[in-house]
Amino acid sequence: MAYFLTPLIATLEFSLRMRRGEYSLDAYREVFADALFQASFGYSMLAAVLTIFVGALLVVPTAFWVHWKLPRWRPVVEFITLLPLVIPAIVLVFGYLRLFNSSAWLALTDTDFGTNSLLVMAYVTLTLPYMYRSVDTGLQAMDVKALTEAAQVLGAGRLTILLRVILPNLRSALLSGAFLTFAIVMGEFTMASLLNRPAFGPYLQMVGANRAYEPAALAILAFALTWACIGLINLLGRRGAASTTPL
Repeated sequence: MAYFLTPLIATLEFSLRMRRGEYSLDAYREVFADALFQASFGYSMLAAVLTIFVGALLVVPTAFWVHWKLPRWRPVVEFITLLPLVIPAIVLVFGYLRLFNSSAWLALTDTDFGTNSLLVMAYVTLTLPYMYRSVDTGLQAMDVKALTEAAQVLGAGRLTILLRVILPNLRSALLSGAFLTFAIVMGEFTMASLLNRPAFGPYLQMVGANRAYEPAALAILAFALTWACIGLINLLGRRGAASTTPL
C-alpha cells in the first residue's frame, strides 16, 4: 500500500503547490480552463464511445457463435484476439499508415473523417483482448447452448436470441469490457500521436513537456478517471448480480 500510495500522495501534493507558500487548486483551474484540454478530452470521449460500440458489435456475435456452434475454434479465436498484446502499438499504427495512406487503394488519411475512422478502428484492435476476454468470461458463466435451444423452441430467431436472451445476461461483462476500453482509449498516446489526432493522450504529453504543475494535476485526474471506471464496474456488476439472484 505504501509503495502504491506514496507516489500518488506526492503527485497530489505537488499539484496543489502552484501558488507559493500555500496549497491551492490553481493547477486544476488552469487545466479545466484550457480550451485544448476541453477539446482533447471531448475528442477522446467520443472516440472511446465509438470504440466501445464497434468493439461490442464485433465481439459479442463472434464470441456467442464460437460458444454455440464452434467450440473447437475457441483457442484459435482467443489467440487472434490476444495478438494486439504481442504486437506493439507503434507497429500496428505504421501498418495502418502503410495500408490506408493517400497512395493506397483505400485511402483513409486524406480526410479528417477517414483519419478519425482509422483511429477508432485502431482503438478497436488495441482494446480487442480486453473486450473479448470480458465477453468470453460472461458467456462461460452461463449455459449458452441451453438458453439458445430453449429460445429456439419458443420460436425466437437468432437476432432475437442475441438481443433478448444473451445480451441481458452479458450486462456486467459488457460493462467491464466497456470501462476498460474507455480507460485505455482516454490514455492512449502512440496511435493518436502518429495519426496526428487531437486526442487526450498527446495533450497529456504536450502539457508534461511544457509546464510544471499542470501535468501533476492531469495525472491525478487521469488516475481518478480510471478508478471511477473500476468503481462503476464493481457497482453495476453487484447490482446486476443482485437483480438476477433468485428469491
